[in-house]
Amino acid sequence: MHPQLPVPSRHTLPPLNIGILAHVDAGKTSLTERLLFDTGAIDRLGSVDAGSTRTDSGEIERRRGITIRTAVAPFRARGLRVNLIDTPGHSDFIAEVERALGVLDGAVLVLSAVEGVQAHTRVLMKTLRRLRLPTLLFVNKTDRAGAREAETLAAVRRRLTPRVVPMGTVRGIGTPGARTVPGSYEDAAFREAVAEVLAEEDEALLAQLVEGRPVCAGDVREALARQTAGGLVHPVYFGSAVSGQGVADLIDGMARYLRPAGGFTPPTAGTECTSPDATGTVFAVDRGPSGEKTAYLRLFSGAVAQRDRITLHRREADGSHKEHSGRVTSLDVVEAPAEGADARHRATAGDIARVRGLAEVRVGDRLGPVRDGAHRPHFAPPGLETVVRPVRPEDAARLHTALAALADQDPLIGTRTLPAGGGTSVLLYGEVQKEIVAATLAEEFGIDAVFEPSSTVHRERVTGTGEAYEEIDRHGGHVFWATVGLRVGPGVPGSGTVFRRETELGALPLAFDRAIEETVHRTLAQGLFGWPVADCTVTLTRSGYAAPVSTAADFRRLTPLVLMAALTQAGTRVYEPCHAYELEVPADTLSAVAGALAALGAEIHDTETGPEVCTLKGAIPARHAPDAERRLPALTRGEALWWTHPTEDRPHQGPPPRRPRTDGNPLNRAAYLRHLTAVRPGPSAARA
Repeated sequence: MHPQLPVPSRHTLPPLNIGILAHVDAGKTSLTERLLFDTGAIDRLGSVDAGSTRTDSGEIERRRGITIRTAVAPFRARGLRVNLIDTPGHSDFIAEVERALGVLDGAVLVLSAVEGVQAHTRVLMKTLRRLRLPTLLFVNKTDRAGAREAETLAAVRRRLTPRVVPMGTVRGIGTPGARTVPGSYEDAAFREAVAEVLAEEDEALLAQLVEGRPVCAGDVREALARQTAGGLVHPVYFGSAVSGQGVADLIDGMARYLRPAGGFTPPTAGTECTSPDATGTVFAVDRGPSGEKTAYLRLFSGAVAQRDRITLHRREADGSHKEHSGRVTSLDVVEAPAEGADARHRATAGDIARVRGLAEVRVGDRLGPVRDGAHRPHFAPPGLETVVRPVRPEDAARLHTALAALADQDPLIGTRTLPAGGGTSVLLYGEVQKEIVAATLAEEFGIDAVFEPSSTVHRERVTGTGEAYEEIDRHGGHVFWATVGLRVGPGVPGSGTVFRRETELGALPLAFDRAIEETVHRTLAQGLFGWPVADCTVTLTRSGYAAPVSTAADFRRLTPLVLMAALTQAGTRVYEPCHAYELEVPADTLSAVAGALAALGAEIHDTETGPEVCTLKGAIPARHAPDAERRLPALTRGEALWWTHPTEDRPHQGPPPRRPRTDGNPLNRAAYLRHLTAVRPGPSAARA
């Protein structure tokens, strides 16, 4: 066993924020419950089946037995103050995992010893490795029939990462009496097995092994801690969340191999104001019965106290920037209770705090400036869209309000109101998420809604360069008192919309300049065919105004006309979302499977042929991925293993699909001006 770690004073406990991630049904929530129980944070072990777990607090979560919203559960152990962040396991709620990744110091990835490496497990591990986030693996369900140790480790090395270190073994695996036996650094065989994995990144250990010299336990332990902290290697623990086997070793591993973020300072008394260098992220928002919002803020630097006034920034989905301020009426640092300790109302670096009083707060808001290119998504955006309408027409306004409230918790649902009573469109990751949204509307808001069948969300990419401008006609012939010139061109893949200026900075009042930039981002949510325009560069080439008659509204209303004219000249092509797939099938079914995939528009990029099993890798249009999954069992005698995850989109074949516009259609000047007059009458609209 590992030697007992020292326990410092409660006043110096650094916060360690650990995410629990897994494929659905791997036992993630059960493990969270066991960790809380074994460390004394709760006095009763909850059950997913009974709907009594600490982190699945919502009625829908309890009834369905799945995690939908990220939850924070604190405990204290082995000299650390741990905030355990339980994330959803179902791929439809990957946006919740996305937000959690941004606030973590480390992660525990849970696998099942029965099911092994599953599809979503691979997506998660790939992301964790790309982020170099320190990660421990916990192989759960070792006491279940069908549990396997060697096979699971082999699958982990083959499908997740070869750089894993088993920290023990299991006796009686697959039986109710399964027992975890931890490895010991005093055992030469265990020590050398660990050193062999670490030697790839440690020249000193490699030299010792090559020369046949014995490796020191202390050197191996330190090397493992160093490489785990760097995201280079991953300790693997076996156990059972139900029986508690292996959980104590996992807790030791958290304390020994996962490190709190730097910048921690012990809490001090007082109500000092927000530090000027305070930075943080809002990664979850709850609503109380009265509608009051509680934001969960992870602080990275500085300090925030109750009654402070803070400013939050956000980057909208269209790329525009927004900020809002408010006074913190209530702040409680999330932490497990300690004997004699009072609740803290001042958060410092590393803390997670429950913050109230910010009426406009939304998931993803940042304390501190939002930099261009920072915090880009780790996962693909939602690929499905559905239209929602209330069963009772009189509920239309309430439905819009309810969906706006859900967007505070999950901005990626991307609601937009369709014209002429056409309902509200909502972006989704999958059908399970649609069911949850419908249940939430009914149970929490009392609104019965009808959801149309989901359709694929396409994107447009700029194919050339286009330029347009309109100038003020001082003889009265112009509708808008504004001059705007724009040039549009393709951008770097993954860059989003980049706005630049060739005009002299300060040539326009700040409000006018900001109106142009914000309108560019908003307008590109609908390209020539109605789809969002991805990865382009827009350059402001001309600008002008006439004091005192010009207003920001003139620039907001003129910019869409100029931008769409430039985009028409540049041209766009519609792209459809795709999924990368990996497929294992019996060798004698390869021909039939390949033919079925080709019929669905799938591409096969790589084929590994074995005597019994063949592995295919490639890409398939997202709209056809469910069809492939349904057809494969009949083609392979039920033996197909199919994994997919979103990947790069590709050009749509055939006539480009069109999406209904909601912007008044600036591609048609007459229709657009009529829209401005009808919807937003004002000085400029009246001149139209």
